[in-house]
Amino acid sequence: MDHEAERAALVTAYRALKDEGLIVGRAGNVSLRVADGLLITPSAVRAERMQPHDVASVPFEGSARGRPSSEWRFHRDLLAARADLCAVVHTHSVNATALAVLRRPIPASHYMVAMAGGHEVPLAPYATFGTEALSAAIVATLHTVDACLLANHGVVAAGATLEVALDLAREVELLATIHRAALAVGDPVVLPPEEMDRVLAAFRDYGR
Repeated sequence: MDHEAERAALVTAYRALKDEGLIVGRAGNVSLRVADGLLITPSAVRAERMQPHDVASVPFEGSARGRPSSEWRFHRDLLAARADLCAVVHTHSVNATALAVLRRPIPASHYMVAMAGGHEVPLAPYATFGTEALSAAIVATLHTVDACLLANHGVVAAGATLEVALDLAREVELLATIHRAALAVGDPVVLPPEEMDRVLAAFRDYGR
């Protein structure tokens, strides 16, 4: 089986997201760049039953092998558009999705939004799952940042490695949890752009 280690890594990642509560049932998917395209978790296979041979292969040009997730299109298009990214994680994690259904981005109420690469975790406009329109919305929103909320849908997080993408998906959910808790009490104080510029510069110095 080609890319056996990468297939096993995707299964492990999917199971970890499920165990951590970021994926419930089959509502999420993970992909990883390979030389000829990408590997992606399969459609309609639960984490506990997923095996490396279930992982589908999607070339940048041509037809998929296996049964890729219904969201394969935006994984392919994002990796094709961003040569610096090698892995993509999509979840419906509860707190981030709660903000997404309110159609609210995650502002800089906590400085760690800079992990996504900008002054906020932005919101991509709504489009039907699995469509070219959704893919275009995600690619446009992630032009300069690595994570976003999807209106009435969920979260996309990407990174230079699978580990980085997983950690970013976790961080987005934590930031959403903090922001949602603050909203329940009052109006969160959002850090000004000049402070976020300092934070982003510091993150670059830390090698993020």
